Amino acid sequence: MNLADYDYNLPAELIAQKPLEVRDESRLMVLPADNDSVIHRNFYNLTDYIESGDCIVRNDTRVFPARLIGTKEKTGGEVEIFLLNPNVDRTWNALSRPAKRLRIGSRVIFNKGLVIAEIIEKGADGHVRIRLESEIDIQEAIDKTGKTPLPPYIKRETTETDRTRYQTVYAQKRGAVAAPTAGLHFSKNLLDKLVSIGAKIASITLHVGIGTFRPLNEDEAQKNVLHNEYCEVPSETVYSIEECRQQGKRVIVVGTTTARALETASTSGSIKPFTGWTNIFIKPPYRFKSVDALITNFHLPRSSLLLMVSAFAGKERILDAYEIAVQYKYRFYSYGDAMLIFGRKI
Repeated sequence: MNLADYDYNLPAELIAQKPLEVRDESRLMVLPADNDSVIHRNFYNLTDYIESGDCIVRNDTRVFPARLIGTKEKTGGEVEIFLLNPNVDRTWNALSRPAKRLRIGSRVIFNKGLVIAEIIEKGADGHVRIRLESEIDIQEAIDKTGKTPLPPYIKRETTETDRTRYQTVYAQKRGAVAAPTAGLHFSKNLLDKLVSIGAKIASITLHVGIGTFRPLNEDEAQKNVLHNEYCEVPSETVYSIEECRQQGKRVIVVGTTTARALETASTSGSIKPFTGWTNIFIKPPYRFKSVDALITNFHLPRSSLLLMVSAFAGKERILDAYEIAVQYKYRFYSYGDAMLIFGRKI
């Protein structure tokens, strides 16, 4: 595995800084199964590629406002706490910045005292374990205090618009610190049209973590080291996929996070219900067990997501498509455009 083989040149102006006004008017690059050509469409044209009986599987996680900006209780110095996930003892795993300013026992005040964080434990690279206090429900307090956790390549301050647009229209289960971005293109109207033509809609939950979008380093790639994410693949989704396959129809997967959950649930060779943490690292060569077509955005160079889509469609095929996307000025990354990739016919 040489990560340099998964690099590409991207002009900075093609990194989408904000969403389009209408979700499903984003562009859609279609990669057919039977040839190497690409087709340029819009996302609302997805209905042209879905057949009655196909099963569309999506990730119903909900992003919460994980970025808290506050001040140290004693000195007033500014501190950012980025919440990652809660623990069973009601503490939180988080990232702190600047980490050197915080010591065990330090307290950080947010939103005029609505939320207070106490540093319980410090780890490497800014990782901390904290205890949150509030006189109201802590989730409500976080919602009133936190900012939408936009990726670092979006070079602007978050807005109230991001609260809804960096969220799928079908988001339900709170827990993600990054959006499952392939799902951002779906409007309620498009989902209704897909159901009207006979598509089945099924859901998994994978709480997208902060490590999802960052580039890998060579050591991680060689050692198969990848971040953990919590996911649930319920029995009703397993049934829908099995029924779809029995009828000779296709499983259309919305996003790499959904693919990661389904492949985790399929490690035995057939899909089974699953609840727990996954650290599966999908990279070439890999044979997918539960994905026939993949809807996905354009991903960062040297990222685990780029490796995953390369495993699904072939590295050369993907990198050629990315080169075309640059040439045709597609919008890249979280608020960017989408691809619909059909698996190779065997």
